[in-house]
Amino acid sequence: MKKDNKIVSLFSGCGGLDLGFHKQGYKLLWANEFIPDFCDTFEKNFHIKPVCEDIQNINVSKIPKADLLIGGPPCQSFSLLGKRKEGDKRGNMVWEYIRVLKKVKPRIFLFENVVGLKSMKNKNGALVIDDLKRAFERAGYAINMHILNSADYGVPQRRRRVFIVGSSKGEKIDAPKATHSEYGEKGLKKWVTAAEALSDLSDPPSVKYKFSPRSDFQKLMRRKSTGIFHHDVPYASNKDKEIIKSVKPGGNYMDVPDNIATKRILNFKKTGGRTTTYGRLHPNKTPYTLNTHFNRPNVGCNIHYKYDRLITIREGLRIQSFPDWFTLVSKNKKNYYAQVGNAVPPLLAEAWAKHLKKYL
Repeated sequence: MKKDNKIVSLFSGCGGLDLGFHKQGYKLLWANEFIPDFCDTFEKNFHIKPVCEDIQNINVSKIPKADLLIGGPPCQSFSLLGKRKEGDKRGNMVWEYIRVLKKVKPRIFLFENVVGLKSMKNKNGALVIDDLKRAFERAGYAINMHILNSADYGVPQRRRRVFIVGSSKGEKIDAPKATHSEYGEKGLKKWVTAAEALSDLSDPPSVKYKFSPRSDFQKLMRRKSTGIFHHDVPYASNKDKEIIKSVKPGGNYMDVPDNIATKRILNFKKTGGRTTTYGRLHPNKTPYTLNTHFNRPNVGCNIHYKYDRLITIREGLRIQSFPDWFTLVSKNKKNYYAQVGNAVPPLLAEAWAKHLKKYL
């Protein structure tokens, strides 16, 4: 790969996708993010100030030409967890990506989003993904679509995402080859477990490591790190603490005795809730998808496998494969968790960055 392969980054968030490409030697020319806290985090870690503005208000003629366009528009409109509302402004961000694509004219683009995008329909009842494919092709790109599981690329998380990758040269780009599999099939490494990801971290709020690295993943995360940051236990009410103690490793709301269960939990037991509700990590299994509310026990598998507490922000960053030197900036607690939960896992991004070199 030439050293001057240049990137334009849209919907950059705190920089998970960008970090993977940065580690592979790509040069970031221009980035855009809407939320100020996210912009501050991006600048702190990459020493590049993103244009902190709604993409709809940006004059695309000011965006530089680049070899590669990357980004994942806000996924809330397409998420399987959310209500899909016609006219949701966040859904329009998908088309803003294409508006920029036509101006930047990269050799390759990489578009990331949630799996729910595949089944979303437009106001006429047609699939949005088909509209997208046609729009990308009209812009002059041969495209391919892949659904990848982050765990297959060394991320300690079962996080599935859609990637649309396009080439202006007319070639259909395949997906990067997996490096891991759940049980180590086909000579691949086994998926990274919760204990392999987190066991060396000290008891919060200590900034010192508890042990020497106990896994290849821990060695990788600790490279260039001087200590542990963002390692405070999230608040939990007395009721939540009582519930947390009753959930076994790998368990969920079904473990909670009826006499201490909330009405919501009792209802879930009758009707069947999501398996990750009040979920607890299992030390020998790979964590489920981390969301933007992992400071709460009732919306995901966010309870530590060993201790009767929720995971910390640093532990969330580990599950997303952010290195320990990576630092967040936020004026409120909500945006700390949102930055982590919304990010593309850097190790998955790096797999794409390494893979795309041969096409560039």
